[in-house]
Amino acid sequence: MKHLSTIKTVALAGCIAIGLCAQSTTAKAAGTETLTVAGGCFWCVESDFESVKGVKEAVSGFAGGRTANPTYKQVTGGGTGHYEAVQIEFDPDVVSRDTLLDLFFRSIDPTDAGGQFCDRGESYRSAIFPADGAQKAAAERAKSEAEAALGQKIVTPILGSAKFYPADAYHQDYYKSSERLVLTSVGVGVKKSTAYKRYRKGCGRDARVKQLWGSAAPFVN
Repeated sequence: MKHLSTIKTVALAGCIAIGLCAQSTTAKAAGTETLTVAGGCFWCVESDFESVKGVKEAVSGFAGGRTANPTYKQVTGGGTGHYEAVQIEFDPDVVSRDTLLDLFFRSIDPTDAGGQFCDRGESYRSAIFPADGAQKAAAERAKSEAEAALGQKIVTPILGSAKFYPADAYHQDYYKSSERLVLTSVGVGVKKSTAYKRYRKGCGRDARVKQLWGSAAPFVN
């Protein structure tokens, strides 16, 4: 009987420990928030927001369209309705959604309805996909404030919540990858990180953002 009582005590302690671990995991998951935005080339948006303190991860992908599990070729080819988008996971105790939305508007050209910088077409348009009412209200507030600060009409739409499809591994962390590319439009045998820098400069992203926002542009050197 004593032996059985000991077993029960150990089992109970184990259950309590497992329960505490589960609570801890749940609390950790509940402590993050996800914001989905589209700002042209997803490599660039991912690069910008992964530099923000409080952002845990930014994932390149697609959102807003009709095609399930789209490929990069399908999206950029047109007809899917998808935007190149980035899902930003962040800790709201470190950086607020309001701050991230302010940074977003000031890192793009929100006056351009036809794409972003040198990238044209539906997949390169800018947009915000709020996950709930709180994010939608924050996005509307940020858009209004950005429009007043810029002194121009902002055409970036605030759309409904949309299913997000991550792009394949080739596109993730492109901006910092040391993987070498055989042939690209910006060089032969160059690292992805080098190709990314050349593309970003050649596309005129930072130059246009700086022209629009001046010292308020957060990611322009």
